[in-house]
Amino acid sequence: MSTVRTASRSSSRAHPRRSRQRSLGPGDRLFLTVVVGIPLLALLVFVWLPALASIGLSFTSWDGLTLSDIHWIGLDNYHQIFTNYPPFWPAVRHNVFWLLFTALLPTPFGVFLAYQLDRKIRFTRIYQTAIFMPMVLSLAVVGFIWEIIYNPDTGLLDGVISAVSSGHHIDWLGNPDLNLWAVLIASGWRHTGYIMILYLAGLKGFDPALKEAAALDGANGRQTFLRVVLPAMKPVNIIILVVTVMESLRAFDIVYVLGGGTGSKPGMELLSLLISDNIIGESSHIGYGSALAVILLLVSLAAIGTFLVQTFRKEDQ
Repeated sequence: MSTVRTASRSSSRAHPRRSRQRSLGPGDRLFLTVVVGIPLLALLVFVWLPALASIGLSFTSWDGLTLSDIHWIGLDNYHQIFTNYPPFWPAVRHNVFWLLFTALLPTPFGVFLAYQLDRKIRFTRIYQTAIFMPMVLSLAVVGFIWEIIYNPDTGLLDGVISAVSSGHHIDWLGNPDLNLWAVLIASGWRHTGYIMILYLAGLKGFDPALKEAAALDGANGRQTFLRVVLPAMKPVNIIILVVTVMESLRAFDIVYVLGGGTGSKPGMELLSLLISDNIIGESSHIGYGSALAVILLLVSLAAIGTFLVQTFRKEDQ
């Protein structure tokens, strides 16, 4: 009997009674409703409803004054955009060029800086702070900073060029052959710090034993990064690519500041600026602007959706 009792006591100790699940009280439910409901309501009001309204207005003609002036015109806005709207195709070309420039220069450079700073070099905290500092500033502030740098009369860049050589002043933002490059450099200056921080955060969770194993196999630094680090950082690479695509397609603030607040300036046409010019410009063509916004939305969803579907399909295989 004592043996049985001892066994029963030991079994009860080995398998303790499961604690009952605590039911949510009224206060907990109210808290969850507020925490989840308010962001969902804000997302619905400020994102999805305007997006649906833009889709509907893209099939109308409206000057934005009164609701009675809204007239249904079908696909006329889209037809005119693709046939009789000259700034559209230069804007598309510039957006594609913006994406290629950002993906090929600032993004790899940010990854390179993150990999170098992760190697525990001296003053790494100072370098990280200095490179990431532009990301703390808004794009509008970054635009004002580079507007001072590009000033043809008192700007820093022309001052340095004049000190080195006796060349004439260059109108960086007024020359259609140079202004887009000038804006891309300003945007890349900020984007590099953003990518560096994202990749550096991913490298903090990387297993250093993999690098040591690669070094024992005789791999140098470049081979270790390309064959070990880069494949292991695939989730971070996906995030960086999505961020790069979105930043390139929705570029607006810095171009608006450096371009003088217009989207029709030669050399600086972008889809986002054309949208703002038609919706909130002097001559409101909300139907045109909404149609342009729908096109930009579809391009964004197609680019990111295709990439994500292919990525998840490869992971499933």
